[in-house]
Amino acid sequence: MTSVASIWQSITLRNLNLYQWRGGSLLYRISGSLRSWRQGSWLMEWGELIGVLLVATVFGLAPFVNTALIGVLLIACGGFWVLLTLSDEPSQVAFTPIHLLVLLYWGIATIATSLSPVKQAAFTGWVRLTLYLVLFFLMARVLRSPRLRSLFIGFYLHITLIVGVYGMRQWFFGTKALATWVDPTSAQANITRIYSYLGNPNLLAGYLIPAVGLSLGAILAWRGLMPKLLAITMALVNSVCLVLTFSRGGWLGFVGLLFTFAVLLLYWISQYFPPFWQKWAVPIGVGGLAALLVLAIVVVPPVRDRVATIFAGRGDSSNNFRINVWAAVIEMIRDRPILGIGPGNNAFNQVYPLYMRPRYSALSAYSVILEVIVETGFVGLTAFLWLLIVTFNQGWLQLKRLREWGDPDGFWLIAAIATLAGMLAHGLFDTVLYRPQVNTLWWLMVALIASYYLPNNQGVNSDSSSN
Repeated sequence: MTSVASIWQSITLRNLNLYQWRGGSLLYRISGSLRSWRQGSWLMEWGELIGVLLVATVFGLAPFVNTALIGVLLIACGGFWVLLTLSDEPSQVAFTPIHLLVLLYWGIATIATSLSPVKQAAFTGWVRLTLYLVLFFLMARVLRSPRLRSLFIGFYLHITLIVGVYGMRQWFFGTKALATWVDPTSAQANITRIYSYLGNPNLLAGYLIPAVGLSLGAILAWRGLMPKLLAITMALVNSVCLVLTFSRGGWLGFVGLLFTFAVLLLYWISQYFPPFWQKWAVPIGVGGLAALLVLAIVVVPPVRDRVATIFAGRGDSSNNFRINVWAAVIEMIRDRPILGIGPGNNAFNQVYPLYMRPRYSALSAYSVILEVIVETGFVGLTAFLWLLIVTFNQGWLQLKRLREWGDPDGFWLIAAIATLAGMLAHGLFDTVLYRPQVNTLWWLMVALIASYYLPNNQGVNSDSSSN
């Protein structure tokens, strides 16, 4: 057992001493080179707040503007992160095991771009990926402050409330829908699928999964009756709106989110339970949620009909479309299994037509796992899965620490971990994760987990609560 534990600790980089590594790092020596300038700058005294405001601008405008403007905002965030890093004190330079795996994945994507059969298109995707990762670096840096973290999450949740309310309006008053959103031969042909400002039900579902997770966290983290009532309203609006998208992938993500959130919450509060409930609270809670899910499927006809299409195979037009796309994508993977074709939908759009079945054009692989393999090969998939393992493990370690301290900030961490699980469940059968409105939220969740990291040299090991 000791050897297995040691191997797991090595895989998860649990005992990696990053401070020893960064002492000999050229990049670390470059960081902080503008410290003297910052000390005399009135503006940079508010560096963390300015960083949060830039990030808030991205998430505040993302549901309502085109992707080009989001790109410009990401460039601004990247520039400010460079400035902030160069002017930071050494103690403020944040680097975690999660950062290390993010850089590894970026490096593999860079190599895949250089070897791509469509280099120009892949370079465009590489630039976008780089902007997302720089946004992650900035968020992981500025959201370490509990106060700024809470303020930013509150702002984001108010934006999602606007999106959700408009989606509910579409449900009550009707809205124009594309025929391709529902199989015209099914019982769901005339149903209203809301999409709010996002323009697509599946995209709206992907956008709302983090909103549900963080609003559930807000119910527990915010203090006072009125803030809690507001959080409950946000959670209800976002949840109902997500269900009314009738996105099957979104529903899977919603279920994954709720189950993960419930398990972690029961773990958090189980320390106050009698011995019997400490042992059985999680199994009983999960069983109760499963029973409620089954009841909803059985009792609510639209939900029952929509869920039934998941198992219809090629009998459902949407299923049939995805199966044909996946078959073509697998052929693409067979031809370039090691490093793929390079990142981005532009590269995919240039290569996929060579493999596509007639009449089954697609903009993506309709599966995050397949998309990662297509773009960066099995080498990239290994790095991506390693990143997920390290991220979830770091989240678990920090959650144990916060639970031991009784720190209510742990509720945001529960929300971030559960949201990642939900987004992954959604991404198994869709690739809305690659849209800017959702991709930025993915990296926000990863950054929130990274922002809780405590290095070994601060006297509190990230796994101290387990000792």
